[in-house]
Amino acid sequence: MDSSDDIHAIIRSFRACDAAACRRLYSEGLVGGKIADNDTGLDIDDIENAYMTTPGNHFWVAEVPNREIVGMIGVQHHEEGVGEIRRLRVGEHHRRKGIGSKLVETALKFCQDQHYLKITLDTFMEREPAIKLFEKFRFRHNRTRNVGGKDLMYFYLDLYTQDGAPPPPKKA
Repeated sequence: MDSSDDIHAIIRSFRACDAAACRRLYSEGLVGGKIADNDTGLDIDDIENAYMTTPGNHFWVAEVPNREIVGMIGVQHHEEGVGEIRRLRVGEHHRRKGIGSKLVETALKFCQDQHYLKITLDTFMEREPAIKLFEKFRFRHNRTRNVGGKDLMYFYLDLYTQDGAPPPPKKA
């Protein structure tokens, strides 16, 4: 990707007024247009409680200059030393413009600041651009399992390698 393709988007913490835009992004990003068998979507119905009130959890949105919310990402903390990246979405017309990378960088920095040792995430095999993005940030594929007839891929990133900082993204 050429940096001239990047658009100016700010990554900021979720606000209650962003809820409808986040629900729209979530729905647009569903594989096959329906919630997967391993999901409920309940966190998207109440982002404030799922991400913003518990230490170690957080949710961000990507906002373009016209104030449109075009992307989102969350981190949840379920087990000691581990953060889980969740709900990464970039609106269809804003993809391949650097927004996904900015969102992932923000989540990785948060995880580092929380002193997490490992970050996990999962995605369906149909999401090839997302898989390439995770590989760019040196996430490693751990395992794959079939969920409702679709392959769900699990990835992880160890933050304790070298100086403890998240690795820089690999050049595409």
